Amino acid sequence: MIVRPPKIVMASGNLGKLREISSLLKGLGIGLVAQSELGVEDADETGTTFRENSLLKARHAAATTGLPAIADDSGLLVNALDGAPGVYSARYAGPDATDDKNITKLLAALEGTSQPHRGATFHCVASFVLPDGSPPLFAEGEWRGSILTARQGDGGFGYDPVFFDPESGCSAAELTAAEKSARSHRGKALRQLIALIERHYS
Repeated sequence: MIVRPPKIVMASGNLGKLREISSLLKGLGIGLVAQSELGVEDADETGTTFRENSLLKARHAAATTGLPAIADDSGLLVNALDGAPGVYSARYAGPDATDDKNITKLLAALEGTSQPHRGATFHCVASFVLPDGSPPLFAEGEWRGSILTARQGDGGFGYDPVFFDPESGCSAAELTAAEKSARSHRGKALRQLIALIERHYS
């Protein structure tokens, strides 16, 4: 029988992610701790795919703490920009990029592009790694929508103010945290990953 760990380290300091995964892990009787609480610095994201970067972050946290680790990597793929910004979504506007700068650059890149051609997809890969080097677990999620011509809403983060969700008729920044989790790429990937972890320890 595989013994469940008392806790898992999250290779992120994002409070929204931590809250979301903590609630999902409650049913397994496993706690979650942020890597920052254990003095772990962010891993260098040198991968060229979401899967590579997710695995790099999870392996770094597991190796540093000796605990099982969860990580995710995600980004925005815009059809009219041939999939950009993709894995470079967080630093689309350069090394000193902010959410606002990234959105400004994206809107400028799409200036003159009509709404039917502004399709976009958020993609997320979540991973679970054990410190003993066992094969990792992976889960993926997508959220299809389009890019608005201007910001809408004050919630969320990243590209949420300009990502239009056709199901709700709102931008991602206009959704509540629960509504966003139910629809989002990250929510889908993390729920799948938790199900895989549950099967692993059952």
